Amino acid sequence: MRRYDWLGEILRLDPEHDFLRIYRITATHEFPWDMTRALELALYRTYAVPSIGRLLARTAELTDRTQKRYDDTALLLDAVVEHGFDGTEGRTAIRRINQMHRGYDISNDDMRYVLCTFVVVPTRWIDQYGWRPLSEHEKRAIAAYYRTLGRHMGITEIPETHQDFARCLDDYEAAHFGWDEGARRVSDATLDLMAGWYGPLAPVVKKGSMALLDDALLDVFRYEHPKPAVRAVVRGALKLRARAVRLLPPRRTPHYARQNPEIKGYPDGFRIADLGTFPPPHRAGGCPVPHVEGTTEP
Repeated sequence: MRRYDWLGEILRLDPEHDFLRIYRITATHEFPWDMTRALELALYRTYAVPSIGRLLARTAELTDRTQKRYDDTALLLDAVVEHGFDGTEGRTAIRRINQMHRGYDISNDDMRYVLCTFVVVPTRWIDQYGWRPLSEHEKRAIAAYYRTLGRHMGITEIPETHQDFARCLDDYEAAHFGWDEGARRVSDATLDLMAGWYGPLAPVVKKGSMALLDDALLDVFRYEHPKPAVRAVVRGALKLRARAVRLLPPRRTPHYARQNPEIKGYPDGFRIADLGTFPPPHRAGGCPVPHVEGTTEP
């Protein structure tokens, strides 16, 4: 295989019908490391909306059981990518996601905003730090993938195009970003978790992570702004990494999030049906979209 062969396959596919195949190639062959970092940042951004950050603080899942919450979120989202919307394990993952969310009073607007972060943040990250920019085909496929996920989660008024997702995200953040003491605790716990993965380098990694946050996030959480020189070094290092990755041969086998070293809570394996939290039965729910038995994924 040559370096751009996967992109060639992507461009031969239809982003509106083959979106799952395109997204799998993009996320697991072309940009697995970047996609992981970008989705971490996407979820982190949601803390800055007080209604979201306050709820996460109240549940204590991200402050008292930070690693487990990280693992479960990554594994559930990963299961849908790997097994599709109609595969048994993909459907189980969506059911678990819906059961957890239905245990709380979460507005459609907040749910739609979180969905927007999954589209917009990875797109912007890869365009800035990836070894190549995303093609229009990939951006359309990512939007189609998350439109589908959103419908399976019962979210309404979902944006149509990746440009619509970006406008929705930017407008929502401009209107709703704000300080919350509980959200700050969630932010601190998340940054400490991610830095802690690197042992004695944790202080350096934490400073580097802060350098990747935009001013809006830093201001919301009342963090001190990193020095321009620190930001330049961190962002420059990511761009140097991209140049090095561009010289590597293409990845022949997919790399899923479950294979990431950051997933630490299940050394002996896991069952998708056991992941996450379990709200009281009378408040739980399954996938709100009816299914036909059998696998029909693209």
